[in-house]
Amino acid sequence: MTSRPIYLDHQATTPLDPQVLEEMLPYLTTAYGNPNSAHAYGREAAKAVAEARRRVAHLIGAKNPVEVVFTSGATEANHLAIVGGALAKRPHGGHIVTTAIEHKAVLAAVQRLVDHHGYTATRVAVDEHGRVHPGDVAAALISNTVLVSVMHANNEIGTLQRIAVISQLTAHRGVLLHTDAAQSAGYGLFDAEELGVDLASLSAHKLYGPKGIGALYVRGGTLLTAQQTGGGQERGLRSGTLNVPAIVGFGAAAQLITSDATPALTQIRALRDRLQDQLLDAIAGATVNGHPTRRLPGTLSLTLPDAEAADVLGYLPDVAAATGSACNSGTSEPSHVLTAIGLTRTQARRTLRLGVGRTTTAAEVERAAALIAQAAAHPHCRAPHDGGAHPPQNHGL
Repeated sequence: MTSRPIYLDHQATTPLDPQVLEEMLPYLTTAYGNPNSAHAYGREAAKAVAEARRRVAHLIGAKNPVEVVFTSGATEANHLAIVGGALAKRPHGGHIVTTAIEHKAVLAAVQRLVDHHGYTATRVAVDEHGRVHPGDVAAALISNTVLVSVMHANNEIGTLQRIAVISQLTAHRGVLLHTDAAQSAGYGLFDAEELGVDLASLSAHKLYGPKGIGALYVRGGTLLTAQQTGGGQERGLRSGTLNVPAIVGFGAAAQLITSDATPALTQIRALRDRLQDQLLDAIAGATVNGHPTRRLPGTLSLTLPDAEAADVLGYLPDVAAATGSACNSGTSEPSHVLTAIGLTRTQARRTLRLGVGRTTTAAEVERAAALIAQAAAHPHCRAPHDGGAHPPQNHGL
């Protein structure tokens, strides 16, 4: 291999945009003040944080920048929203509704309420395309339901949910609605006001910003119980000295999306569709997972007919992608998302997750399709397996 691999794992993380890095650099070097300090260095940092907050609010359609609370990432935002939102409503137990395909950070936050705060939880099923039917959410609501959490777009299959319809159901019942928007915000597809959510989790590194910074959208008037206390930063909802360089980077990444300085969604979708068409033509019996049209433009989940996805990736040093199953501690377990849409354990092990991004080129798509097709036809990849463990692959969620 003479060059770096073709990167097709944009669901896991995205490359830092050079313009974002350029805006961050002063706050890593000379503009190093603490934004809570009253002197000139602090005021300089505070002004930068305020501008970044405005930019992120603009990206997600928030009415007021104060509705954006910075966190360390979407995982922390999910926990603050779900645990903090539920406990603010009912400190001593209640009911949560979520879905069978949520990110593990959401499922873990719900489980924390069940294990430690006397809550019960319902996981609503999805159809074969990974869509949650709003009527099923409505049927799951009971008298002590305090919060519903439904992701806006799935991180494995890309399916978009009908959040605006669900929000009408929850608002009518006085139930909080949270959505994990980490995957969709980078495409400019998430609008908090239009969708009617109360809480939404974001992550900068999913939209060409830095790692280690995220945000929680908190609709005005929504009460939360803080999960991290201390100096009272972020309106008391998330104490700790603000990560100014990362926050500035988050704001810069958001600004690039809203200023049309990035490739159009149609361009990314066209590259994804080209990759999909080439692979379906080259691999007889391969199938695509996720909704045919209501799907993130860069996401392709492909189930191979008779090749193990982990083995295919093992033969692809020139392509950086992921499998559709989660390997933990050397034990192969099927992805809960893939089994929720009806795939068998064997099919889940044969599923590739490919993610096209705004830095992907047409030449890379052509080459990647050819390499993946070749690897899928390799005798070792097509050999029968007993369902044992595979070496861990690249499974960033």
